[in-house]
Order: sequence, then structure tokens, then C-alpha cells
Amino acid sequence: MHNFREMNIWKRSMDLAVQIYKVTSTFPPEEKFGLISQLRNCAVSIPSNISEGSGRTSNSQFKYFLQISMGSCNEAQTQLELAFRFGYIAENVMV
Repeated sequence: MHNFREMNIWKRSMDLAVQIYKVTSTFPPEEKFGLISQLRNCAVSIPSNISEGSGRTSNSQFKYFLQISMGSCNEAQTQLELAFRFGYIAENVMV
């Protein structure tokens, strides 16, 4: 088992979740059940799966949950790109 609180990847994913919540708070109200909801779900999923996997007893189980986190990262990247293309976020936020 791993202590997820000591992992840089968990710490950074927690920071990402906070940033995504801040950024999506400026999205138009009509995105409440669209991009806002989807991005926030991804943002919460990333550190949650890291912490869940860290409590598993085998490295293969831990790896499985890290792969789920990576999938959520990829999903969030796509949704952020869409938000940028829709004009919801500025280019300097995407860096």
C-alpha cells in the first residue's frame, strides 16, 4: 500500500481539481449540466482514483486505478480544449 498524501501526483491532481472548479465557475449557466458538470466530475475522479488505488494490496490493482485516473485526465484535456474553442476560457488559462 502507498500513502497517497505523500504522492506528488495526488497533490498536483488536487490542485488541478481546485483550478477546474474555479475556471468552470465562470462558464455560462447553460453549461451547468454540460461542460461544468463533466469537467468537475473528471477533476474529482483523478485524485479520487489515485487515493483509492493506493489503498489496494497489489501493484497491479494500484496500476489499474492510475490508468483510470489517466483516462479522466485525457477526458478533462478534451473538455478544456472544447471550452477554449467555445470561448469560455482564455488562451493564457490553457497554458
